[in-house]
Amino acid sequence: MNDQRLDADDPIQPDVPQRASGTPDSVSSPAIVHAPEVAEVAAPAAVVPTDDRTAEVEDPWGSAFRRIMGGNLVMAILAIITSLIVGGILIAATDERVQETAGYFFARPADMLAAVWDAVGGAYWALFQGSILNVARADAGFAQLIKPLTDTLNFATPLIAAGLGVAIAFRVGLFNIGGRGQMLWAAAAAGWVGFSFSLPPVLHVLVAIAVGIVAGAIWGGIAGALKAYTGAHEVIVTIMLNFVALWFITWMLRTPGLLQNPGSNNPISPAMPETAILPSIFGPPFVLHWGFVLSVAAVIFCSWLINRSSLGFQFRAVGYNANAALNAGMNVKRITLLAMLFAGGFMGLAGAQQVTGAVTTGFTAGIDAGIGFDAITVALLGGSTPWGTFFAGLLFGAFKAGGFRMQAAEGVPIDIILVVQSFIVLFIAAPPLVRAMFGLPQPGKKSRQQRRDEVSLAAAATKKGESA
Repeated sequence: MNDQRLDADDPIQPDVPQRASGTPDSVSSPAIVHAPEVAEVAAPAAVVPTDDRTAEVEDPWGSAFRRIMGGNLVMAILAIITSLIVGGILIAATDERVQETAGYFFARPADMLAAVWDAVGGAYWALFQGSILNVARADAGFAQLIKPLTDTLNFATPLIAAGLGVAIAFRVGLFNIGGRGQMLWAAAAAGWVGFSFSLPPVLHVLVAIAVGIVAGAIWGGIAGALKAYTGAHEVIVTIMLNFVALWFITWMLRTPGLLQNPGSNNPISPAMPETAILPSIFGPPFVLHWGFVLSVAAVIFCSWLINRSSLGFQFRAVGYNANAALNAGMNVKRITLLAMLFAGGFMGLAGAQQVTGAVTTGFTAGIDAGIGFDAITVALLGGSTPWGTFFAGLLFGAFKAGGFRMQAAEGVPIDIILVVQSFIVLFIAAPPLVRAMFGLPQPGKKSRQQRRDEVSLAAAATKKGESA
């Protein structure tokens, strides 16, 4: 027994229970004999690099690379690239020349490859010229060269505002899928103010937009109140409110004396007077109006609201954990209601921009143009952040502007653009799929060097334990 006694300098010795006087060796000895083995095996395991901070110290460059490649920006870029690749495959598959050359691919493969290149390259070149720079019209002057860029900004204007309406709800843990109804009420309210009142030029359009924002906020607030005070699910409520708004506005457009254009039997409103129309920023031939400036101002305000204000802090706290926020003394019901009010207000801005800038000759029940649902994609791609939503709105504005030229110049169905947008949503919603496709590290997964270190330390600990 003496040769198995713990050494006096062993730091583990104070933690080992000592034998009481009169206790038989046969009872107490096993605990003392095995204590060094436990100590020797357990000690190395404590230094195994299992957390991110240890990994950063041992491999700072690799850790930084994994953080960058696993970030939201890289995921968004890879999702866009992958979606464009899928779109290219669909363009090639639907091209008549590609289908023709595929019949004799094994005899002359170069013909099919050339046809695929012409179809995909031509389509995406037309997309670029229709959304960024019209190189083919460069000799017609600078205005014609950059007109596609202004068209992109024009299409992006309501997408940005509506995207903010979805993004701010996401930050509070809510899914605002009621953009269509909120935009319809905003468009109806702004249009009614436009063609029913006579006001000075600048004041008239500003009042119309303000009333549209209020109308959208009220319609969004109804969903927020039902969610906060009755527990109704906001997705179901907002979907149903979409239909309520759609058919109510349709009835108003069909009823003389409400929104219907006098002297017309069609469900369309009167045209907006010149004083209630957002003026063009650059003038003809550009169609970009001052609504884009309002959307940029909305992004700046939303960024301040979420990141700088105390209300924004409460929004984020409720979004992270509503129960923790409630225990911290926050009024979760009030915050839920306010979040949907702001979400509806941003959607209302988009609806008001439609009737005061995009469609000024009279609107119908389709004035929303699907923007309320496109805003969900914009907010997802933008990571539910204000500036991310801004750039995502620009991208989808480019898709809309370039899609028409792609269809006209190359005969590519514009539905291909919708497929690309849908795949962007798919890949954004499934980051592990994108990481697996590009061989990127998964979050929380140890690097190869970390796994090798753990195996080496475990083997050394086992060998040292056996020798003891």
